[in-house]
Amino acid sequence: MAAFRTFLKSGHAPTLGAAFFYFAFSCCIWVMNGAMAPFISESYNLSPAQKGVMLSIPIFAGALMRFPLGVLAQYIGRKNATLVEMGMIMVALLFGYFFVSSYNSLLAMGVLLGIAGASFGVALSLGSGSFPPRYKGLAMGLVGAGNVGTAVSVLVAPALAQRYGWQAVYGIAAGAMLLPLGAMIVFGKEPPDVDKHSSLREHAACLFEKDGWAFSIIYAVTFGGFIGLATFLPSYYYDQFGVSKTQAGQLSMLAAFMGAAVRIFGGWISDHWGGVNTLTAVLATVAVTLVLCGLADNSLVATTLLLMLCFAALGAGNGALFQLVPLRWPLATAVAGSMIGEIGALGGGLIPNAMGLSKQYSGTYFWGFTGFAVCAALVLLMLRAMQIRWTHTWAEKGGRARPQPATAAPPERGSGKLSPRQP
Repeated sequence: MAAFRTFLKSGHAPTLGAAFFYFAFSCCIWVMNGAMAPFISESYNLSPAQKGVMLSIPIFAGALMRFPLGVLAQYIGRKNATLVEMGMIMVALLFGYFFVSSYNSLLAMGVLLGIAGASFGVALSLGSGSFPPRYKGLAMGLVGAGNVGTAVSVLVAPALAQRYGWQAVYGIAAGAMLLPLGAMIVFGKEPPDVDKHSSLREHAACLFEKDGWAFSIIYAVTFGGFIGLATFLPSYYYDQFGVSKTQAGQLSMLAAFMGAAVRIFGGWISDHWGGVNTLTAVLATVAVTLVLCGLADNSLVATTLLLMLCFAALGAGNGALFQLVPLRWPLATAVAGSMIGEIGALGGGLIPNAMGLSKQYSGTYFWGFTGFAVCAALVLLMLRAMQIRWTHTWAEKGGRARPQPATAAPPERGSGKLSPRQP
């Protein structure tokens, strides 16, 4: 506890809290259509493939909007960028409340919900910006735990939709966005850690390297899997097991909460065990649990336990990946993380589509789960092949940080004595 207080005092804790609050609300809004999918599907009598498209659009849109928001943040400041984005989110939600009346307008609403998904890079940079380098990883992990907003969404949105109607939830959410907006205005402070604008080439530099693509592909499985499955699960529970719409949200919350909570642990264990070792265990666990989920489609209890384990692994994988990013790009961590986050998040949009197509054309979700498991296994093979070079160049065995060379301690002023380390 004393160490945590020292961490908080080393930076601007109110900004850290405001960034977490902002990111949590943004995640909550981003997956809102997924949380209310059973209600929406019933209203418009959607096929499995149509549901897959509806659920994937906010994920794709959010991933593509991350880069423009990051550029905007460099020119008007990160705090101001969050205020602009939250204002746009409120306008988007009001569009949903007043104007969504057909499947096509629902798809347009999905694009607008993507505005909320753009918050990742700015939230992490804002929250960690005032903390010294030795604490940035922990600060980013705490803000990143705002993924818990997905769990809140799948728990709260169905209950509100049951009582007031699913379209009214957009209006309620628009009013609720005043809370993080007010917190950011009152408590947020622009960090002093950036004094220049990064060019487009600097932002995209890591994608011209094999390691940049490797990290993005891994993130497409870990974070893409997290957000894609979290969006899809309410529909899966409702369609596959015949539970009520609110129960589908509650069951989905168990898995989503596990993924968000374990993210911090994933970063911590990677510091001690190594990011490569952690990701190896993560990808193997994801592949196995997904296949078992496909086979356990008649058991609600087994499916729920397997999904909780799968989400815990995905959350740990997100933390592990971002333990490796600053080791590989120590002078461009924020830029590399931004691009990896954007490209990797696109993978999440494929999952609802794959699940919907699997159900529509084979009558079962098994092939959707298996397809994702095969992807995780292939990425695991890629990781094990590439880590051979990584551990000979920029990381220690297992993906741990290389120890810094010891430096001589300066002599005390006026003591006339040399440091014990000096010859």
